[in-house]
This record gives sequence, structure tokens and C-alpha cells, in this order.
Amino acid sequence: MHKEARRRKDGLLKNLEDGGTPPDAEASQGVRAKKRRRHRKAANRQAAPVNGTGAAVPGKQDGASQDQRSKKRRKRRRGRKVYARDGAPAPNGGAARAEAVAPTAHAAPAAPDLVRASKTVEKMPGGAGMAPWRRPGGNAPAYAALDLGTNNCRLLVAVPTRPGQFRVVDAFSRIVRLGEGLTGSGRLGELAMHRAVEALKNCAEKLASRDIRKARLIATEACRSAENGAEFLARVTENTGLVLEVIDRETEARLAVSGCGSLVEGDTEGVVLFDIGGGSSEIALIDISARRTGRLADHIVSWTSLPVGVVSLSERFGGRHVTPEIFAAMVEDVAGMLDAFEGREKLGEIARSERFHLLGTSGTVTTLAGIFLELPRYDRRRVDGLWMDAGDVDRMVSNLVGWEFDQRVANPCIGPDRADLVLAGCAILEAIRKVWPSQRLRVADRGLREGILAELMAEDGAWRRGRENRQQRA
Repeated sequence: MHKEARRRKDGLLKNLEDGGTPPDAEASQGVRAKKRRRHRKAANRQAAPVNGTGAAVPGKQDGASQDQRSKKRRKRRRGRKVYARDGAPAPNGGAARAEAVAPTAHAAPAAPDLVRASKTVEKMPGGAGMAPWRRPGGNAPAYAALDLGTNNCRLLVAVPTRPGQFRVVDAFSRIVRLGEGLTGSGRLGELAMHRAVEALKNCAEKLASRDIRKARLIATEACRSAENGAEFLARVTENTGLVLEVIDRETEARLAVSGCGSLVEGDTEGVVLFDIGGGSSEIALIDISARRTGRLADHIVSWTSLPVGVVSLSERFGGRHVTPEIFAAMVEDVAGMLDAFEGREKLGEIARSERFHLLGTSGTVTTLAGIFLELPRYDRRRVDGLWMDAGDVDRMVSNLVGWEFDQRVANPCIGPDRADLVLAGCAILEAIRKVWPSQRLRVADRGLREGILAELMAEDGAWRRGRENRQQRA
């Protein structure tokens, strides 16, 4: 064995001394030789006659160049690089290869520097900003939605994708408790306004860093009901450059419905959608038993906005130490408001059928879903669209009512920011379930911002224009 190995080694060394190549290199040289021959043939096919020294083969050169162009187009569609070739043989016998990607009419341009858009946003009524469309093949224009509520400040920036869908490219969310103390004083507090302005400064920076095609920046119940709401909005504009639009309760209900359209399945006949906010709770009755249109909001047959939310209810009844008796009193308080809702029976027999369900979009239901799933930390991907049956909801609410404040703080899906609010939200949920006792509840981690984005893109023809661009490229 040792002699045989020595003979192979001696033979290899002699081969190298005589100018040969090692066995491993022969394969790679063969591959390179094949590439050179292929490039040489391609260059010969593309080479045009110069000063009459060469003659083109009739019908062959045009076909070859057309074939090369079609191959390049297919590569571009697949996102592969297309290199320019000079059409003349290189000194080493191969076709010369350019170092850079050849610019063509269809090639995607390099990403430009982000243009500041804050001046555009701040000067449009209601915060609606406009920026030029990008060229076909470039980056898609962005749309923005900001929702300043009684408890949260949230921003979404997204670009349209397939019809009816969009991709989020930036987001911001912070609990600001703008409505803290509003129930007792009727005014927004100084510390609460400061927290909100600081959060909105972050939102303004994010908007300024992108080209925003259109934006809608809204404020809800806290700014609607506060005596100094207008003063606060002026302060926001002065400090951030953002102009916020105070929307009415009907618009708020419609936007919540628009944001959840994709969570209502095709065989559903009726839905009660509710959005438990910080200072108000919107409820919409949706009848889709007949022919369904593309906009879920078109099927609202009745709606109401209760002047109660998690912040206002917890301030009236207490949120830290909630006994079963206090919780029951909360439920009865909200139930009395629902008794005054004249349109609560508009769904009729649909509300008692198997093709009816509740659809909740708020921090209350997403928190219950996270606890139900026993998540070590909140995960939107697992919560959004989750189904819970009546028994699951009963068990989660009962558990929460039995927890002390410290236990709620320790839960990763509640935390210190929501520990004193979650039971007030559960009380509102229980009052809703008493009026519409559905066996199924679907959880939505979406709402006003998604509804704003969907409406902005639809009204602007973003999906139609995108479809036309794709057809042109095809």
C-alpha cells in the first residue's frame, strides 16, 4: 500500500514538472474551456459586419440577437443580473465581460436617497400628503396612517402589493394615555399632552424619512370630547408639523370595519364587529347574507359608539384592585348603554345562526388571545385571525378577574402599561357578548390604521395602477 501511494505521488510530481495539471484542476479547466467556447460562439453570432469585411447569414443573426434579448428579459424578471458583452472576441479567445450591469429601459434604477416629505404632509388639509409617483420598476410609493387615540399613538407606513393587500414598511406604537384624567376634568392633562407630542415627534420623523404618496392622520375620542382638544391639536402642529384630523364616531366605526374585511370568510352571513378603545367603543352590525361587495363597510346595517372605553371605565370603577363585584358593576354599566342602542336587533335571525360571529379589534381581545395561547411574549402573527369559542373566552375572563394586580403586571401579554385597563376592557366585552351571545369570536390585531390604508390605496387607484404596470412589463 505504501509503495503504491509513493508511486502515485512520484507520478503526480513528474506530471507537474513536465507542465501538466493536477487531477483536480483538469475538471475546472475543462469547465472554463467550455465557457470560453460558449462565449466565443455568442460573440460570433452577435458580431456585425464592419466595412464589408464580413457578411451576415440571412435570418440567423437577427434570430440570435432576438433570442439573446428574450433571455435577458427572462433573467431580469427573475431578478438575475444581465451583463453587457461588447460583441468582439477578447484577446484570450473569450467574449469580453463588462464589470457593471448594463443599463436598459426595463432595468430597475438604483434606490434614490429618501426625500423628506414632512413639509408636504403638514400643509395638506387633514394631514393628507402627496408626493410624486416613482418611475415604473422603481420603489412603490408609500401610504401612511396615523391614529392618535385615548390610550395609544400608532403609525403604519405601507406600500400596495396585490389587489386589496399591502406590505408594511414602517410602524410605530406607544401607549401615551392622552385621555388620562379626562373623565373627571373634561380636559387633557399637561403630562398626557406632553407624552403624546413626544410620540408624534417620532411619527413625524418617520414620515419625513420617506416619500409619502398619501397620508391620513386622525385623532379620536380624547380630542373629540376634551375642552382643550383644539388647543392640543394646534400644539401638535407647532411642535411636529403634523396636522391631525378629528374624525367623528361614524367614520371611526367605518374605518374599523374596512381594516378587518379580509378576516370575514366567504360563507359568513353576519358579523358584529367591535373596537374597544380608550375613551369610546365602536360597534357595527354587518349583514352579508345577500351578495357581498368588495368593501365590507358597504354592508353595515346599524352602528353605535358607546361613550366608554378602557381608560374612562377603569377611572370610574378602579383598575388596579378589581373584585368580582366591581367587575359585575362594570358589565352592568356598559350593558345599560347597549340597552339604549335602538339598532341592536337589525341582524334579526342571522345573529342566532351558525354563520354569525363576533369580530373584536382592540387591545382587550388581543390580550385575551395571547393569554389563551400562553405566549411567552406577544406575537401578532399568532394572534391576528385567531378563533376562540365561547368557553375559551369565559375561561380567560374568569382567570383575569381572579388575578391580583401584580399577576396581571407579570403576564408578558399584559405588562405594567395595561394591567390596570385589561379588566375594564373585559367588562365591555362581556356586555357585548350578553347582547350578541355568539359561540365564536375572531380576534383581529388590526383596525383604524389598516382601514385608512385600504381606503387611501383604493381611492388613489394604487392597485389598479400597479396591475397596469405589471401588464405593461409582461
